[in-house]
Amino acid sequence: MQMILKLVDRISSLLDYAAQAMVLILIASMLYEVAARYLFGAPTLWAFDIAYMSTGTLFILGCAQTLREDAHVRVDLLSSRMPARLRDMIDGVAFLLVLAPIMGWLSKIAGERALRAYVHGEVEHVSPWAPLMWPFYTVLALGMAGLTLQLVAEGWRAFAGQRKPPAPHDAPPLDLPKFDTATSPKSEA
Repeated sequence: MQMILKLVDRISSLLDYAAQAMVLILIASMLYEVAARYLFGAPTLWAFDIAYMSTGTLFILGCAQTLREDAHVRVDLLSSRMPARLRDMIDGVAFLLVLAPIMGWLSKIAGERALRAYVHGEVEHVSPWAPLMWPFYTVLALGMAGLTLQLVAEGWRAFAGQRKPPAPHDAPPLDLPKFDTATSPKSEA
């Protein structure tokens, strides 16, 4: 089982590297667009499409690694006060029995959408560039599938008690000045 969990972690890492590459593509395309528009007066047809596609894909490709590193935003007002074993059981149920089936279902739908776009040669109809949509849909489906696998792995780890404890908060508590009402000047009404 450890070998399967390591494989899932490796897939999440590879998807994360792809997300990092998408950041570079986004930056390069935006720099090119700004230069083309403002220096040469020749804006591109494809800048908006590249921007929304690369932004969408970098977020979905990074989700699995973010889950692996326990870096998703969570409100732990109650869970931080629970015993570790109870917290793991709640996470296990949430990841394995609730979120993984939902993400698996969404991954299946995204995969079908990508296949349909490929078969029909679907293009973006509101864009003057009209790019093919199947590569974008395929990357979204892969990212969702990677997140589904990582949800299963983290759910398994939670049930087995193998999850790392949550990292302590790095930020020091706020040291706000005290406002003393007894010495403050009273407003005249």
